[in-house]
Amino acid sequence: MSDKFDYAKAIAELEEIAKKVEDPQTKLDDIDALVGRSKELLKQCREYLRTVKEKIDSLDKD
Repeated sequence: MSDKFDYAKAIAELEEIAKKVEDPQTKLDDIDALVGRSKELLKQCREYLRTVKEKIDSLDKD
């Protein structure tokens, strides 16, 4: 991954996905793809938060 992960951008995308999934006009096939993208974003967000927590924890040990 050459680009730096943007947590705020990922959260904004997740919010947009939630709106689309809740929209009755969204087709089932589109919802399936949106759910897949959500899973990918959530995995990235969790990893990012885990990394940040580890950095903070290491500062506390110094």
